[in-house]
Amino acid sequence: MRVFVTGGTGTIGSAVVTELLAHGHTVLGLARSERSAQTLEAAGAHTLRGGLADLDVLRAGAAQSDGVVTLAFGRDYGTPEAVAASIAEEGAAMAALGEELVGSDRPIVAVSGTPWIPGRASTEADPLPTEGPVAGRAVSVAALLALATNGVRSAAVRMPRTVHDHGTGGFAGLLTDMARAAGVAGYPGDGTQRWPAVHARDAAVLFRLVLESAPAGTAWHAVADEGDAVADIATVIGRRLGLPVEARPVEEFGPFGPIFAMDQPASSAHTREALGWQPTHPGLLADLEELQP
Repeated sequence: MRVFVTGGTGTIGSAVVTELLAHGHTVLGLARSERSAQTLEAAGAHTLRGGLADLDVLRAGAAQSDGVVTLAFGRDYGTPEAVAASIAEEGAAMAALGEELVGSDRPIVAVSGTPWIPGRASTEADPLPTEGPVAGRAVSVAALLALATNGVRSAAVRMPRTVHDHGTGGFAGLLTDMARAAGVAGYPGDGTQRWPAVHARDAAVLFRLVLESAPAGTAWHAVADEGDAVADIATVIGRRLGLPVEARPVEEFGPFGPIFAMDQPASSAHTREALGWQPTHPGLLADLEELQP
């Protein structure tokens, strides 16, 4: 299968590109810079120059491929406005890619987040939230999945709060960055709230499985760790960086503060049973032990 991939040089995307190539697929990667193009080509992928906002380029990439995996997302998380802009850009890109595939029965796999359900771990059957700071992503993903009735084998892989590799990535990676900047490994709330997690290479396997075989209009959970307590995550970060560990006001964590403070475990029981997905790489707390001071 010739697969068009956006976001192919990120933590998840680079693992997905490697996984696809290792299983006999050809990859056409969206490259917004010369550096990205060189990274993709070094991995063995072909490249198409352009950014996520270049909708005609996205349509061209989808048109010449047998399937699409879309992972790209903006990198500015500093303000609510910046996050909202990235969500809007992602939604427009997702719509353009999906529209190009209408009537073709070709697959497109999008990324989203696991939902949070009060009092229990969320499952694949739970809807994404349509209120809150990232509700726009739910609207975009729902629209893509609805294309299943228009001849598109659309699917979504819901990612946990932390996708990690060698101790970096996701919400835990943001906590690490904040700890380095502040000189303290802080966490919001009382620290008992739980975040799900997955190793990037395990997530990549699931993306491949969904691309190859998932039914149209379905959502899947790339969750290896159902929920690690945030205080435990901060404790490992603090120990590895040689910093004190303490609770800090939610406001200090920027636009993600309210999300950081939520208890949001997630299950992947259905995904494992239906697709035969089985994570094999280290869990988050073990992987954080690779952090360098």
